[in-house]
Amino acid sequence: MNTKLTLRMDESLIEKGKFEADRRGKSVSQMVGDFFDSLSMSSQQAAKKLPPLTASLVGVLKGSRMNADSYKEHLREKYL
Repeated sequence: MNTKLTLRMDESLIEKGKFEADRRGKSVSQMVGDFFDSLSMSSQQAAKKLPPLTASLVGVLKGSRMNADSYKEHLREKYL
C-alpha cells in the first residue's frame, strides 16, 4: 500500500531532485523510496544490485595495505 509522505526542504534541492529523477527516468518518490530502502541494505545485498563486473570487485582489496603512495609507486614501476 502506498501512503503519501510530505517532505520539507530547500527549493533548490527539490529542483535538483526533480532534474535527477527526470534524468534517470524515475519519479522523485521512486528515488526517495530507493534511498530509504538502501539504508537498511547489508553490503552483500547492495553488491547484488551492482553490475556484475563491479559486484565481482567488491571487497577485493579488503585487508590490503594499499594506499595512494603504494599506488603511485606501482605506476612509477610500471611506466618508468
